[in-house]
Amino acid sequence: MLSKKMEKALNEQINAEFYSSYLYLAMSAHFETGGLPGCARWMQAQAQEEWFHGMKIYGFVHERGGRVGLKAIAAPPADWASTVEVFEQVREHERKVTGLINSLLSLALKENDHATSIFLQWFVSEQVEEEASVDAVLSKLKLIGKENSSLFALDGELGQRVFTPPPAK
Repeated sequence: MLSKKMEKALNEQINAEFYSSYLYLAMSAHFETGGLPGCARWMQAQAQEEWFHGMKIYGFVHERGGRVGLKAIAAPPADWASTVEVFEQVREHERKVTGLINSLLSLALKENDHATSIFLQWFVSEQVEEEASVDAVLSKLKLIGKENSSLFALDGELGQRVFTPPPAK
């Protein structure tokens, strides 16, 4: 059984994950409009992954006898000045989410909630992967600079990304 404090914190994280999904969909729309379909597809896969994360927590709350309380999802920004700016915001956002996950884990440990602590370990590992993924894209973008032909090549590479949910346990 989840404590009320843990239940509330997990519900806040569900909202944060769904906001992340909306943010990445907004970024995808920005790239579609800007003629970068590969970047758009990368962001769509990212949006699907974040929605999956929210649903994973949703299921866990119910599995532990808690109650999910959904809140409004804030509207994300719609425009960015450059491709680099978009991916820098992704990196900043993922670092923020890492902090949220770490705070959840700290709360679970403080509450002596070992089941939630074990559950959250998956998210800790996932955030390491999330940050590394966006850092890799940013490194390439910074190498490219203003070289449009290289940006189109990277766009093609990013367009290969597909979200595949991890196998159920």
